[in-house]
Amino acid sequence: MLFGRIRRLGLSLASWLCLLFLLGAAPSSTARAEIQHLLGYLEKSGCQFYRNDTWHSASEASDHLKKKYHYLLDKGLIKSAEDFIERAAAASSVSGNPYQVRCGASVPVTSTQWLSEELLRYRREIAGARLKPAPTETRP
Repeated sequence: MLFGRIRRLGLSLASWLCLLFLLGAAPSSTARAEIQHLLGYLEKSGCQFYRNDTWHSASEASDHLKKKYHYLLDKGLIKSAEDFIERAAAASSVSGNPYQVRCGASVPVTSTQWLSEELLRYRREIAGARLKPAPTETRP
C-alpha cells in the first residue's frame, strides 16, 4: 500500500516536472516580440540575404527564417532572441555556411552581426520608451 502511494506520487511528480519543462521551453513574451521585430525588420529592410550561394530578397529571407524559427520553436530550442539569431538566422542548416546581409552597395556582413546590432538598437529604443515620463495634463 505504501509502495503504491509512493509510485503514484512519483508519477504525479514526473508529470509536473514534464509540464514545468514544457512551460519553460517557450520564449517569454519579450523574446517573442524581439524575434517578431527582427523578422519584420529584415522583411522591410530592402536588403538582400545570402544563403546557399544565392542572394535572396528580404521577403524571401524572412519567410525562410520564419519556417526555421517555427521548426526550432516546436523542438523547444528557442528561448530568446539570441537563440533565434544563433540557431535559426546565423547559418544554413544544410551547408553550415554563414548567412550574409547586403544593404544597397554596402559590403555584406554576417546575418549574426546585422541582426544582433538591430536587436541591441531595438532594446535600447524599448528601454528609452519605458523611461520617458508620461505627458502631464495642463489646464487653462
